[in-house]
Amino acid sequence: MMFLPTTSEEIKKLGWDSLDVILISGDTYIDSSYNGSALIGKWLLKNGFKVGIIAQPDINSPVDITRLGEPKLFWAVSAGCVDSMVANYTATKKRRHKDDFTPGGENTKRPDRASIVYTGLIRRFFKNSKTPIVLGGIEASLRRIVHYDYWSNQLRRSLIFDAKADLLSYGMGEKSMLELAQKIRNGEDIKNIRGFAYISKEPREEYITVPSFEECRDDKYKFIEMFNTFYKNCDPITAKGLNQKHGDRWLIQNPPSENFSSELLDEIYGMDFERDVHPYYKKDGVVRALDTIKYSLTTHRGCYGECNFCAIAIHQGRTVTSRSEESIVEEITNITKDKKFKGNISDVGGPTANMYQMECTKKLNHGACSEKRCLYPQTCPALKPNHKRQIDLLKKLRSVQGIKKIFIASGIRYDLILDDPNYGDKYLEEIVAHHVSGQMKIAPEHTEDKVLSLMGKQGKDYLKEFKNRFYKLNKKLDKKQFLTYYLIAAHPGCNEKDMMDLKIFASEELKISPEQVQIFTPTPSTYSTLMYYTEINPFTNKKLFVEKDNGKKEKQKNIIIPKDYSPSKNSKKGNSQNKSFSGNNKNNNSSNKKFKKSFK
Repeated sequence: MMFLPTTSEEIKKLGWDSLDVILISGDTYIDSSYNGSALIGKWLLKNGFKVGIIAQPDINSPVDITRLGEPKLFWAVSAGCVDSMVANYTATKKRRHKDDFTPGGENTKRPDRASIVYTGLIRRFFKNSKTPIVLGGIEASLRRIVHYDYWSNQLRRSLIFDAKADLLSYGMGEKSMLELAQKIRNGEDIKNIRGFAYISKEPREEYITVPSFEECRDDKYKFIEMFNTFYKNCDPITAKGLNQKHGDRWLIQNPPSENFSSELLDEIYGMDFERDVHPYYKKDGVVRALDTIKYSLTTHRGCYGECNFCAIAIHQGRTVTSRSEESIVEEITNITKDKKFKGNISDVGGPTANMYQMECTKKLNHGACSEKRCLYPQTCPALKPNHKRQIDLLKKLRSVQGIKKIFIASGIRYDLILDDPNYGDKYLEEIVAHHVSGQMKIAPEHTEDKVLSLMGKQGKDYLKEFKNRFYKLNKKLDKKQFLTYYLIAAHPGCNEKDMMDLKIFASEELKISPEQVQIFTPTPSTYSTLMYYTEINPFTNKKLFVEKDNGKKEKQKNIIIPKDYSPSKNSKKGNSQNKSFSGNNKNNNSSNKKFKKSFK
């Protein structure tokens, strides 16, 4: 095992005279498969390229950005595992003081709009350089086309224009970034690589032309038209390339990278990682994000849940690709050899834990359906939910010598459990018996069907049925475990009455006082954000109520969690299903969850 070099001294120790690729990251350098920059860097290294990394460079000095010299092939710039504006501001635009991805935890190292700032930093101190600058990571991926930016309350151009970069990598980048490195090294044309966007003087005739930046800016219905076309062209099997005019130039978005095979995922996650912060940065303080990911495993990528407020469908894709059981068992076995490992695995999962080895064969062969979703308004019969492979995997992992407890911290879709007649209850029993510690976290997000439909989630009857099965199983297994619920306030279409109805439902049906409520944050390239900006339901073109006053957003949240609320006081009221849970504001401390979902 080895860290990627981050100083000139380390480069010399490796016997290298220069680097092929230099990665710039808005996060500190954790050598982990959960860190997108580390993952891309290790993958390029494995395939014969010399790679270094500069994490959280000082933007007011040349010292950091110049310390590794200039790369031969390209710079790879990422804002980090979270969009920099999401990382720096709350849903009501208050500055965050803490950053789980920065040594010491103080939010002082990641600039706003980090992709733009870091690209400018390179241009400033390498003025005569012709080395390409490539944007990547989730910030670039979700801002790759005209998008609504909540923090400036306006539509913005594709990030590649504002950052003045040469290329933009979107989605899962291992295939595309490796192909880029190989083609630049060999002097070959790079304009046709899938998973990239670039600027051109002319559109491509074979690509779809969507409304321009100026048209979207001047007409909200044009923006909706553009987004619908953009969203429908994200599946690798069916997608066409896109042209979008910005002024007198064109954004060219090539089709997405092809779906990964299980064998390729095994190879990627089978690489050696230090599972630690690089010593150069570790000396500056504790990195809290490491607590969540140090002993966690990724079993699959992608999510077909397609919640309207979630960007995973745009970034990771709607097709689930799973690793083999053998690969996952090998990784967990290697973890047990770590001298610091105490026997507990923090998480085994992906964007949604219980989608492992569960995918529609029609989608795998022909691509995602353009006019229907896998799980909304109900589970598609073609999906055929089956949790047997997940049950078998968990049993194998628990049998590995040195393992005491395996937790499942990734989200679980309880509708998938209820729609699996053969193994759903068996899977839930497996989780309750072996993989929950005190509380099981689920994310209904809301309880009112009107709001749930705008979120792209099934109705509250599923929630009631799941709750009943969960507590019945606890009684059967003589467990005293509880459900906790993540909820969203002020989602487009949600008003104060909806929040009051949620509160009543939670009290009367769920028998709890919710403690995990976040205010909806409009993040780039989601349908919910499209609703927020346009105040139009994009599926019906009808006007939609959207709460945009931050004070009234807080009021919606305070209906559920009053300002003077105290978890300790609440526990004295004798709420038996909730008394063991001490909650924090999920919106203000959500970095770890987003980190595990993002990867890139």
